[in-house]
Amino acid sequence: MATYSADPRSDPDLILARVKHEQAKAARGKLKIFFGACAGVGKTYAMLSAAHAVHSRQVPVLIGLVETHGRAETEAMLRDLARLPRHAQSYRGRELLEFDLSGALAWGAANPGGLLLLDELAHSNAPGSHHLKRWQDVEELLDHGIDVWSTMNVQHLESLNDIVSGITGIRVNETVPDRIFDDAAEVVVVDLPPDELLARLAAGKVYLAKQAERAAQNFFRKGNLLALRELALRRTADRIDGEMQVFRQQHSVRTIWPARESLLACIGTDLNGEKLVRSTARLAQQLDASWHAVHVETPDLSGRSAGRLQRALRLLKLAGELGATTTTVAAPERASALVRYAKQHNLVRLVLGPSHKRWPWQRSLGERIRALSNEIDLLQIALAQPGVSKAPDVVTTKPFAWPGYVTAVAACVGTAVLSTPLLAVLELSNIIMLFLLTVVGVALRFGRGPAVLAAVLGVGLFDFFFVVPRFSFAVRDVEYLVTFVVMLVVALVIGQLTAKLKAQADTALRREQRVSALYNMSRDLSAALVSEQVAEIATRFLNAEFNSSAVLLSMGETDQLQVVGGAPFEADFALAQWAFDHAEAAGRGTNTLAGSSQLCVPLIAPMRVRGVIALLPSWQGLLSPDQQRLLDTCASLAAISLERIHYIDVAQRSMIHIESERLRNSLLSAISHDLRTPLTALVGLADALSFSQPTPSEPQREIALAMKQSAQRMTSLVNNLLDMARLEAGAVQLHRAWQPFEEVVGSALAYCDALLAQRCVNVQLSDDLPLLYFDAVLMERVLVNLLENAVKYTPANSALTLRAERGARSAVLKLIDAGPGIPEGQSMRLFEKFERGHRESTAPGVGLGLSICRAIVKAHGGRIHAENIKSEGHVMGACFWFELPLGNPPGDDGSERIEQEPLK
Repeated sequence: MATYSADPRSDPDLILARVKHEQAKAARGKLKIFFGACAGVGKTYAMLSAAHAVHSRQVPVLIGLVETHGRAETEAMLRDLARLPRHAQSYRGRELLEFDLSGALAWGAANPGGLLLLDELAHSNAPGSHHLKRWQDVEELLDHGIDVWSTMNVQHLESLNDIVSGITGIRVNETVPDRIFDDAAEVVVVDLPPDELLARLAAGKVYLAKQAERAAQNFFRKGNLLALRELALRRTADRIDGEMQVFRQQHSVRTIWPARESLLACIGTDLNGEKLVRSTARLAQQLDASWHAVHVETPDLSGRSAGRLQRALRLLKLAGELGATTTTVAAPERASALVRYAKQHNLVRLVLGPSHKRWPWQRSLGERIRALSNEIDLLQIALAQPGVSKAPDVVTTKPFAWPGYVTAVAACVGTAVLSTPLLAVLELSNIIMLFLLTVVGVALRFGRGPAVLAAVLGVGLFDFFFVVPRFSFAVRDVEYLVTFVVMLVVALVIGQLTAKLKAQADTALRREQRVSALYNMSRDLSAALVSEQVAEIATRFLNAEFNSSAVLLSMGETDQLQVVGGAPFEADFALAQWAFDHAEAAGRGTNTLAGSSQLCVPLIAPMRVRGVIALLPSWQGLLSPDQQRLLDTCASLAAISLERIHYIDVAQRSMIHIESERLRNSLLSAISHDLRTPLTALVGLADALSFSQPTPSEPQREIALAMKQSAQRMTSLVNNLLDMARLEAGAVQLHRAWQPFEEVVGSALAYCDALLAQRCVNVQLSDDLPLLYFDAVLMERVLVNLLENAVKYTPANSALTLRAERGARSAVLKLIDAGPGIPEGQSMRLFEKFERGHRESTAPGVGLGLSICRAIVKAHGGRIHAENIKSEGHVMGACFWFELPLGNPPGDDGSERIEQEPLK
């Protein structure tokens, strides 16, 4: 039976945080996910069956959206359950029926405690919906206290997306963040053996006949189904294990629950501890289990060789590279610390090396662990005996701390001298207390070694100066021998306990200082507005915590690492660039260029690597796991701050650009409207002048004709400005219909008849060109603009070729000329507003024709491009082409058309 902590002295902050979490959780709706390996296992059917059971208990149940995919048994389950009408969403001239989020929220407000069914959690909503993804709709419903049931497959989990695509060869674009899955109140696994699923597929219970045959040949292969089933079960087991760990922490469970295999390796300071690490890693791999590696820092290790700590850190680093969770624990005794850590993390097996006893009566580490807990399995790895290993210890030992011992001797002598005049006043028992107080003081200041010396020396001085006969080590009364022994034992115990408490207090103080410094750093970074402030805050923190100089480098506008703020030393840019490119730490203490004097840590933000911190370390050897985590946390906070500042700048620039575009479009629209009336009047006046009485002379007629042509060109320019403003404002509605493309080509050529009078236009229309779904008026405008553009920028009397043909997924129309071609690198910029092929040109226009063409083609789901035609390296002309997606035109029986997706 599990043992729970009922200690009333629990941390009040933790209790308050737990209460707040429970309150927020109670106010939020609960999400239940029916989870399966793939489509067809019966998730929707299981969800509807469970919903019927809930509905029978008089709980309000609403079907927000359920996809039956034509399955009769699923359709039958929808009876007797209320349905939410779908919301019609307009997209590219089509009416898509989507989930009505507003209606669901209104229903939830009117039916507290109700249940909403929303199928296919990974579904992408239609453009223009309130949220991009359905799981975002679910989050909003949960925030309003509405319980939601939904379904999803394992391939839709974000973390497993690449694994599933590697197994099946099919990339799934619709994914759900893992936090949604992990935070769900309940996950129900709907499982079906692969053979039964294939039988359902063959029977047409998953897809229609043609779809089922294609699916069986691709996604629904038995090997794929087995792998997906294992992934689904493992991912669910991981989620349950996480829930169990949270439950254990909340209820302070002290016993170990061996629900799954887990290992804990005890890392010591032995020269041959590497075998222990590698053996544990192999065992964890064979058991497919998680494992931890822990080094316990006890006070008795503080005075030993400095190389021992570095060996332990190297072993922890190796364990981390082999997949372990590494940490160091400061504790007065190893066995109790290991047992406490194992129980806290629910680790079943503890892996040890051979335990060597210092004294015959002393118990080994394994024996002490067994005495503390009989729930942990002990595994002992055979290691070489001490002295057998030939591995050199290149790290020098710590120097002898002679000031502590000298001070201990001086303190004991001083206590004896000061106590001598008090002999006539105080009892010997009180004088003993003075010597014990001296031992405590020495232990607090200098540790256990000087404390032991003070204890032994205090007993000797007490015997020599205060016990009769005085000034002699002879003892007249045998009872004083007991006093000496007790005094020595008490002094030693007090000294040891004081030294341990001092070591623990120092460790707690260091950790508190680090947490406080980290908090101050994060607070300062949250207020930083420029990169220089981030650099100053990060380097100040590193200098204070690691006593090391630091330089922050970030990616500048030239895509090169640049120093931000001050530079106390010259950074190694080659090393920093490697760390930036590979998103790994490089330099001193790492596996890459470990001989370098600098350490470069990448600044990895959620979106990308934002820069590098270069340090000039002051420490020798490796960092402890706690120090490494502190350094990584500092780098992460700095990276997030840099990314926040970057996106603030991007948002500001985007806002300025949007406002500029809005102002320009408004100005263009206003000018276009105001200019159309006088231009129309000007054309009419020019015509009236030509036919006025008396008959104008020939020069006057030429002037009137020139006025009319100039006014017409200005009218065309104004129309382009107005059309561009309307297209960008979304005010133009497409009036599309299924029609032959030949008619649009003919009407465009007829419109440009006067313009093409001196041109030879070769029209080549493919015989298999199908009916297309487009707006004839706007598509004619595209062709007219392309023809006018070709006439402007090609030599007079040069030929043009207009070609239309059918492709695999689209119909392609090309306009080929024999002009000078497109300037190098300008093929896409030509379609921007107010862009012209040549900055200085006598050709009329302001560069809006091609921009209008792109906007119209894009509105039809197509794409447009331009390229040069080359022959033997010489430009022979230019080709402007655009393509429109094919579709299935309505049949003679009036069947509904099926439009193809827009081209990417």
